[in-house]
Amino acid sequence: MHSGGDWERPFQEGISSRIQHIEAVVKELRMKVHCSMFLPIILAALSSHLSAQSLADAMVPPVAGVVTVSAPGISESYGPEYMPPTRATKSNNYLQEAFGLYPLGTSAVTAGWEQINNSPPEWRGGIGGYSRRFGSAFGMSAVSITTRYALSAPLHQDTMYYRCSCTGVVARARHALFSAFTARSGDDGHTVFSIPELAAPYAGSFAAVYGWYPDRYGAKDAFRIGNYSLLMYMGGNLSLEFMPMGRHSLLARLHFNNAHGATDADAGR
Repeated sequence: MHSGGDWERPFQEGISSRIQHIEAVVKELRMKVHCSMFLPIILAALSSHLSAQSLADAMVPPVAGVVTVSAPGISESYGPEYMPPTRATKSNNYLQEAFGLYPLGTSAVTAGWEQINNSPPEWRGGIGGYSRRFGSAFGMSAVSITTRYALSAPLHQDTMYYRCSCTGVVARARHALFSAFTARSGDDGHTVFSIPELAAPYAGSFAAVYGWYPDRYGAKDAFRIGNYSLLMYMGGNLSLEFMPMGRHSLLARLHFNNAHGATDADAGR
């Protein structure tokens, strides 16, 4: 007969290996959370570089009739026909971007994804859980967009998305990504670093975490969710750059276009 220690040893070794595996997974998750915290710091450092570049560009005499905009990886020329959007245009875009069919659709997709992943688990499943996730995604989006418009007004920044005048997939994609934290300013529409653009995703995530998320969520979670929101915002810019977005496009006719993008008429082209 086997002693008690003989049959207990494999059982104990199995438990020990499972505990080590769980500890490794937890350690990996902690590293991912800490890494996500550095994204705002990286963007802040990049903003300093953008500001320095903008100052240097301002010292270069402009060519008559043409506004040249330079930033790291971006070099564009806008014609003299650029005109800042009117107050009515900004108001209409804000209402459509924050409360139109487009945010309703994106919030529905986001809620479905969170429902599949059971996030947060406290909201459970079913219609009730999906409703809470949908309301959360829609509210977070509305807070972010409202923050962007509210902060850009006193800074006199135009945060609408304008397609790149450049050519080539790489150059246009780079323009779309950089536009996530830049804006136009002044009558000539020159590019500047935009605090409203950078702050907006985190305003929405912090409002959600401290407004209606479960109590166990904190500042780290707000930064993490804000990072995801910023990446989704960049993805939206990519779609605005490469997808048809004119007033006569299919999405516009269905009233499902992203109102964050400026049409050719808004851009003065």
